[in-house]
Amino acid sequence: MQGTHYTIQLPNGLTVVAEHLPAVRSAAFQFIVPAGATTDPEEHQGAAGVVEGLAYRGAGERDARALSDALDALGIHRSGGAELEYATYGASLLADDLCRALELYADLIRRPHLPEDQLPAEQALALQKLERLEDSPAEKLFINLRRAYYASTHGRTSLGTAEGIRSLTPEIIRSEHERRYRPNGSILAIAGRFSWGELNETIHRCFGSWEGTGPEPGAPDTTHRERYRHLQQDTNQEQIGLMYPSVGLDDPDYYDMRMALRILSGGMGARLFTEVREKRGLCYTVSASPHAVRGAGAILAYAGTTPDRCQETLDVLIAEIRRLEEGVSDDELARARVGVLSDLVMQSEATRARASTLARDQYLLGRVRSMEEIRAGVQAVTPDSIHDFLTRHPAQGFTVVTLGPQALEVNE
Repeated sequence: MQGTHYTIQLPNGLTVVAEHLPAVRSAAFQFIVPAGATTDPEEHQGAAGVVEGLAYRGAGERDARALSDALDALGIHRSGGAELEYATYGASLLADDLCRALELYADLIRRPHLPEDQLPAEQALALQKLERLEDSPAEKLFINLRRAYYASTHGRTSLGTAEGIRSLTPEIIRSEHERRYRPNGSILAIAGRFSWGELNETIHRCFGSWEGTGPEPGAPDTTHRERYRHLQQDTNQEQIGLMYPSVGLDDPDYYDMRMALRILSGGMGARLFTEVREKRGLCYTVSASPHAVRGAGAILAYAGTTPDRCQETLDVLIAEIRRLEEGVSDDELARARVGVLSDLVMQSEATRARASTLARDQYLLGRVRSMEEIRAGVQAVTPDSIHDFLTRHPAQGFTVVTLGPQALEVNE
């Protein structure tokens, strides 16, 4: 499904990207506000998440109950949260109620009450999320993997730190919202059925008087990334994560990277599943996926196994990643292409997923890719172009993190 695209930038710097899909009955939008963990003050890590949570506890002329009732009355399915580089506020609903929903979200983002008496409850929720990490070893592994990989604030987690969360006061929360929730650099992405004239008027009316520029997150820095980090934990399983540099969404070789990665880890027929799990029985789960921040790209791989098989699992995982450089077959590429294009079609028919993609494209690329552009990029990939890409961008410079009872050796 392909719709009409609109892109405007308000005088205050807010960028709006919209895709009109006349055949659907729903609409979805996502705000990206550059107020994520990377711009938390060092001593107040966790502020981004607490501010985002408090925003729903009353805004504009509505207290928390009235705001919740207003959102429910429109049948809004909410999404979002504080992430690494930004905070997101998303909603999906019937298309006829889109403009009224944007009016509510203008209050949420611009005029939240951030009630002082609700701060302790929001801090308690944030601390509970941190404590739950001990019961989620894979999530704990990934957090430490990013910390070991990035020297910049991109190594942080949006969960913050216990000390940072406890340090927050009502004054700090109000100051952080004032400092970071600004239009210049923010993005509003919309997908679904709408009247552009009515939508355009609503956006200008609700957000035209918003002013200011938020802080820049800074460039990602991986120059001093660690080679290996082990987290000792007395468990019956060993978690393995590795990360290494690759290309981002703005690179001409992006589609070669994505197709190579699909061949490596794109379902039950992919190499990692068949070679590491099925043939050798080394682990219960294994995968590889792209990781991107503005200005950098990487590959992130994961395996969960038992302590007695963890060293072999890591060795085989690295070997399979590197074996891609020897070449891929026409059949492998054909299966990968069908999978990617199938995902693309399904995404285009889901307004929430499409709004999220529009927002992320605009953030990482400064523009939105059409379905035709993505399809053409996928179709242009050949076994030779993948080989050429992997020759110029070999898998090396691994950062490896393990969590469990046994430390490993990293052999590159």
